[in-house]
Amino acid sequence: MKSKVYLIRISEGEGIPSVSAKLKRLLDESRVLDFIQPGSKVAVKMHFGEEGKTGFVKPEYLRVICEKISAKGAKAFAADTNTLYKGRRTNSADHLALAAEHGFTKQAIAAEVIVPDDTQKENTVQVQIDRKFVKTAKLVRFFTDADAIVDVSHFKGHIMTGFGGALKNLGMGCAARVGKLQQHAEVSPVVYLDRCTGCGECERACPVKAITIENEKSVINGSVCIGCATCIAVCPFAAIDVPWGTGASTIQQKMIEYASAVMKNKKGKLGFLNFAIKITKECDCLAKDDPRVAPDIGILASADPVSIDKASFDLVNAACGRDIFKELHPERDGTLQLKYAEDLGLGNLDYELIELK
Repeated sequence: MKSKVYLIRISEGEGIPSVSAKLKRLLDESRVLDFIQPGSKVAVKMHFGEEGKTGFVKPEYLRVICEKISAKGAKAFAADTNTLYKGRRTNSADHLALAAEHGFTKQAIAAEVIVPDDTQKENTVQVQIDRKFVKTAKLVRFFTDADAIVDVSHFKGHIMTGFGGALKNLGMGCAARVGKLQQHAEVSPVVYLDRCTGCGECERACPVKAITIENEKSVINGSVCIGCATCIAVCPFAAIDVPWGTGASTIQQKMIEYASAVMKNKKGKLGFLNFAIKITKECDCLAKDDPRVAPDIGILASADPVSIDKASFDLVNAACGRDIFKELHPERDGTLQLKYAEDLGLGNLDYELIELK
């Protein structure tokens, strides 16, 4: 049976009041939050934005979602996890401060803002899944302890997975730092010496000092590298990449296996919203404000993470008239994550698109 995916269109430049009104209508007509029970604790999985970047879902829209949850007699908590790479989202204190600067405060969104400190053992949990790559997933306990999860994602391109949406927001986004490292463990980049100029951008950007410049070429210490892909993103000469077919393909499968760990014991207690607006080449983690690479599509809602990501992917490519994600990241096949997620029973590739007029 096809899964239902609801869409309400958003035009570029449309104001916050108009988008908020459309979001309310989408939530009402899709009934995507109907699974929420009175008295339940609902984790709203967010990305609060990287410093200097504006691609994240706006706090005004998050408030609409949290108010709908509260209206059902439940308690909403907007939550995210800390990152592997250096920056203000590496630790909980700085992460929360940055979230507040971006407008994510209790007063603004009508919900608590949570970034658990996963350096504290009590804030993490190991979930046994016995998958092909991951036997035990290391997650932030807040998400497994929540009665329900509403996954709110900004749909966009991604340097390692082709694109990122609901599945990535679950699999990578709910993992503890050690879990993120587990997913990136085999993603050790290589340097193409014929392209490398020894400019040092990668050395300066590396969060763990795994890169040095020797004889005017970059050298990566694979035993130190954490596979965060920052060096790939900052290299101005495309001289660094991950060999496709090894780490760059398995990271998608590991990410999906982690998503299965988050979804374990959450059947019927998950809702997904994809904001396919201000679609950029790279993910919101990269600290720059990228231009749009595709027309704004709108907001999608579904109970199925595979269907909502497939619908988002299809709609963006249809608007562009080509596979824009493959064009932007030619060595990445983002459909791998979708196929593997269906194989693991996380959702359906077949969907029925219901567009609200």
